[in-house]
Amino acid sequence: MVSEQPVTKSWELPDALWEVMEPLLPVKNWRMGRPTEVDLHRVAAGVFYVLRTGIQWNAVSRAEFGSPSTVYYYFQQWRDYGVFERLWTKALERYDDLEGIDWLWQSLDGAMTKAPQGGEKNRPQSDRPRETRHQTQSAR
Repeated sequence: MVSEQPVTKSWELPDALWEVMEPLLPVKNWRMGRPTEVDLHRVAAGVFYVLRTGIQWNAVSRAEFGSPSTVYYYFQQWRDYGVFERLWTKALERYDDLEGIDWLWQSLDGAMTKAPQGGEKNRPQSDRPRETRHQTQSAR
């Protein structure tokens, strides 16, 4: 008999990640008049849903994540507060503990080619078509 694993969606926020993220969140901004009953775990799942799928903020499922404006408000607040950078740092530290990161060796990849239609031309003539013989002269 095969045991079935629950299928998780790529944007779902696991409880283990939420336990790391929750202490990084700023204290609520009481001046903004936001309700105190907001489920921040649900809001965070909505933020990661938008970041993962690329949908518009106003297309967030109200039933699954709450009000799209609330999800966007908390995203902005967390972005400005540096929550995502600190979460990234925590993730790197954890990965370093588990697998090890060689901090002395780093690699950078890049492409050094000219943009197809970018930059200045390296020639003095104009980009207009050249005149050929037997063309009508301008009245000026």
